[in-house]
Amino acid sequence: MKKKNKIKNILGALALSVAVVFSGTAVRAEEDVPYDTYNYNYWKDIVKTPAAYTPDRTITGLDVGTDAFREPRDICVSDAGEIYVADTGNNRVVVMDNKMTKVNRVIDSFTRDGEEDHFNAPYGVCVSENNHLYVADSNNARVVELTPEGEFIKLINEPDSEILEDNFTFIPLKVTVDYADRIYVISKGAFEGILVFEANGDFSGYFGTIEVKISVWEKFWRRFASKEERSNTQLYIPTEFTGIDVDSGGFIYASNIDSDGVQAVRRLNPQGKDVIQKGENGNVGGDIKTAKYGDYGGPSEIVDVVYRDKGKYSLLDRKRGRIFTYDKEGNLLYIFGGIGLQKGTFQTPAAIEAIDDEILVLDAGRNAILTFKETNYGQLINDAVGLRFDGDETQAIEKWEAVLRLDENNELANNGIGKAYLTAGDNKKAMHYFELGMNKKYYSIAFKRYRNQILEENLGWILTGVIVLIVVLVIWKRFRDKKKGKVREEGLL
Repeated sequence: MKKKNKIKNILGALALSVAVVFSGTAVRAEEDVPYDTYNYNYWKDIVKTPAAYTPDRTITGLDVGTDAFREPRDICVSDAGEIYVADTGNNRVVVMDNKMTKVNRVIDSFTRDGEEDHFNAPYGVCVSENNHLYVADSNNARVVELTPEGEFIKLINEPDSEILEDNFTFIPLKVTVDYADRIYVISKGAFEGILVFEANGDFSGYFGTIEVKISVWEKFWRRFASKEERSNTQLYIPTEFTGIDVDSGGFIYASNIDSDGVQAVRRLNPQGKDVIQKGENGNVGGDIKTAKYGDYGGPSEIVDVVYRDKGKYSLLDRKRGRIFTYDKEGNLLYIFGGIGLQKGTFQTPAAIEAIDDEILVLDAGRNAILTFKETNYGQLINDAVGLRFDGDETQAIEKWEAVLRLDENNELANNGIGKAYLTAGDNKKAMHYFELGMNKKYYSIAFKRYRNQILEENLGWILTGVIVLIVVLVIWKRFRDKKKGKVREEGLL
């Protein structure tokens, strides 16, 4: 029976792999889940999983008592629980209650120097810890700082600095603010990195430049290529950032579109150094396996990132409409979403946000906010990751064991249990679960510790055995030498 089920699971996973990789469209994984729910195993093959999140509501401007949204581009949740939407096409910011049942207010203008001022294509929006509203007013080439009620505080205009190129144009797209009220702005065409402004609005420089690596072969080829051939090849310039968020420790999470599909997000420390971890697969770039050609071919195109809690963060892919969630160690926890018209899929996913355990996705194509609530499976994974983040490995084991009851082949759960046992000092059990989780790195660590443990526990017996062996060898050697001497004497006689 087990063998039959195993074959059935393999065939199911194979069918899902073919559908996901070659169709690029939403795959029905369960009868009640009309979108992709899968992950990647040790061999980086696609495997079917239970749904971690399920679609809940679709909210339009009309649903909350205002005009319909028009190509909205960003969404933000304040510490006070209000939800802000950059309704770009309508040149306004819509502020809703935390349940998204009504509009608290609409900010489409503000008074500055005694005159009324208006937004022009507000593309990004964020609310700082001190509850100030920041709007990336793109077509006006400025960032506007307001009170939550829309009262003017200050403008951040195009910076004037020697480090900026002569042809630089300030077109702010996304904005976020850290605990020290430093303002981080993604500007269109700013390949040098994220622009950073101090709390008073002064420009302080670039932050977190994406380094582009050129292979030895490419360097060799370009040395001997003609000018025309070089002009037809890809320009080796850094890519732009696409989304930005900040965690409670002041680390900046910034997404970008990675042509290699390996790293589409960075975790930048206060010095601007990337300290992201890439997990067991060595990949934080969305889909690992994709078709090479077609409308849905190629690497994921990550357009936004949201830091959630306990080290978790989620990425939004506009190409195939999928949401990828990782833990602090860079392990891929779960995937869901898709491009389509059915519930739980998107047309033009533009931004992602989270409120408590709910995930919000702003769909510029549908002019709506789509909400997702966690399933029991998703809650167990989130809880287990959170417990490990807090250092409570014992409680994490119970959660991971519950995950395995829902998904017996979940490598992440096996590795989670293995790490918990490793921390607790039960190296033998840790080896067992790391073997199930196909984790060579941690299996080796557990094996070495187990070997050392066995040596320590039996050191007395081992030393006694060695001493006894040495004594036996000495006696045997003397007996042998004595015997040889006696034979030699008899031979002489």
